[in-house]
Amino acid sequence: MSESNELDPEDRKIVTLARSARARNGVPEGAAVRDETGRTYVAGSVSLASLELSALRAAVAMAVASGAQSLEAAAVVSLAEGVAAEDLAAVADLGGAGTPVLLASPDGVVRVTVSAG
Repeated sequence: MSESNELDPEDRKIVTLARSARARNGVPEGAAVRDETGRTYVAGSVSLASLELSALRAAVAMAVASGAQSLEAAAVVSLAEGVAAEDLAAVADLGGAGTPVLLASPDGVVRVTVSAG
């Protein structure tokens, strides 16, 4: 784990998109992932009687459903202190071990970057 608030523009973009999804949808988490072509997929957490998905797993599912072959990076905006193991596993399934996952607070400040897998 490492802390960093100096992000390249592409990583700042996915943090901003994740933050927007969280705020716009009024959900506990927002997430965004960037695929190998630079496309982004954004989602909020899903809580239905028959389906529970974290925002990050929902974003990964959207990427897969859209034909993404791999991930370059992911971002989660949440009050959580860490990224759930299941979320990291989903990112690693598509992006491979070592894909960076940025965890930011609701104000958009990245608290930590972890590697998937």
